[in-house]
Amino acid sequence: MSDAPLASDLLADEHIVVTGGGTGLGRAMAEQMAALGATITINGRRTEPLDETVAAIRDAGGTAAGISCNVREADAVRDFFDAAEERQGPVTGLVNNAAANFLAAAEDISPNGFDAIIKTNLYGTFYCTQQCGQRWLKREERGTVLSIATTYAETGSAFVLPSAMSKAGIVAMTKSLAAEWGHAGIRLNAVAPGPFPTKGAWSRLVPGDDMEQKMKSRVPLKRFGKPEELARLVAFLMSSANSYMNGEVVTFDGGEKLVAGGQFNDFTRMPRAQVKAMFEAMRSASD
Repeated sequence: MSDAPLASDLLADEHIVVTGGGTGLGRAMAEQMAALGATITINGRRTEPLDETVAAIRDAGGTAAGISCNVREADAVRDFFDAAEERQGPVTGLVNNAAANFLAAAEDISPNGFDAIIKTNLYGTFYCTQQCGQRWLKREERGTVLSIATTYAETGSAFVLPSAMSKAGIVAMTKSLAAEWGHAGIRLNAVAPGPFPTKGAWSRLVPGDDMEQKMKSRVPLKRFGKPEELARLVAFLMSSANSYMNGEVVTFDGGEKLVAGGQFNDFTRMPRAQVKAMFEAMRSASD
């Protein structure tokens, strides 16, 4: 991604952590920021994708490390940041990207299913953000946190209730800490992407080609976002070129929210039994 229209040294001297950075949009962001001079540390629960992404960054001339971490666990997050700073120096920026989601009728969500989404999205984002804040405040250093939210954090959406709840909490955290920590030069912002096809998310959220085309038709630009487009935006938002933005949520959805509202509300127009059967088929296919 070194051909992106951004200065090649935009993120020089930065050490940026990307949670969930081994796959999908997280990998795209990590590779883009590494190409712009940042030292990158990524985490995730599986070591294989971390190793693959780190190798790709290094092969392209960048600097990166991957450390396995379950962001749902506060102690694991603390140990991760200790290891990241021991290996590559003080962390200066954080991209909260790790997330989980699935389609389900609200009445059918199990306690374990609810916990899996809330703990990954909300708890994980808070644990990582708090670790950075504690370190930056103690060292009297500036820092930047960018969290990946969603457009339906504001509008709500049917059939993704835990995700909508957790992402709304992330937006509230962003605005609250932007006010609380801003005095120390610590900035917090968020990006609310619309639909960006990735292998993992698409298999859990888009039930077939027909539904994919309907989703695309809702976007005024009549296309989905590209990972490299989001990656370039994130790189700019993490840079000193954006040093006065604090407490903002940047919508990045091709205009979808302006005309469509909640991303999965169209399913409410279908018979509920048909919707549930569709969700069950998707779960069975992914097992």
